[in-house]
Amino acid sequence: MPTALITGASRGIGRRTAELLAQQGWDLLLTARSADQLDQLGAQLRDQGVSVASAAIDLTQADAIGSAMADLLQQGATPAVLINNAGAAYTGDLMAMPLERWQWLLQLNVTSVMQVCSAVVPSMRKHGGLVINISSHAARNAFPQWGAYCVTKAALASFTRCLAEEERGHGIRACTLTLGAVNTPLWDAETVQSDFDRRAMLSVDQAAETLANLVMQPSNQLIEDLTLMPAAGAF
Repeated sequence: MPTALITGASRGIGRRTAELLAQQGWDLLLTARSADQLDQLGAQLRDQGVSVASAAIDLTQADAIGSAMADLLQQGATPAVLINNAGAAYTGDLMAMPLERWQWLLQLNVTSVMQVCSAVVPSMRKHGGLVINISSHAARNAFPQWGAYCVTKAALASFTRCLAEEERGHGIRACTLTLGAVNTPLWDAETVQSDFDRRAMLSVDQAAETLANLVMQPSNQLIEDLTLMPAAGAF
């Protein structure tokens, strides 16, 4: 069975995507901060007859990522697909944003993706593979109070395009799934203040099903970016 590695897999889009891929027979390597949630999810997915290995990794801790990812990769087959789903948001004026929060958001939304790719992609080159980075329509737009988030997602989109160009000769494809507002736990985070109507947002199932469809692309094609928006538009 092919193997997929998913970051931010313990809840929301990452968790639902893991469930969908397990239903399709994919073995899984999963990361998130919560070991307990990963253990619970792993037990659930193994009941479907697939292999699951997991590691609790805090992607805001740059110095710990390399060794933790190396340990995880030793627990399963080389991934055919890498899904960088973990991320966070912050609302507030750019000029009032504490430097440590700026650095925290850049680390989680951009730098950790580079670090995870650096740990995983070289091992994928022998047989080829697909990297999917979860971006946002904020990458292409400017929203007051969301400036730092916009910057990180724009950087992630650029990183993905550059990765695709550099790795094409190695048989590695890289793309983004660009999402509008999805009703996930992101909106409950202490770093996010908003009063949007979450009923009008995309559901986690809609985002995860789209992501699972991207995973199933034939190896001779690449959807470079797929944008999925709520019918209500931007919030």
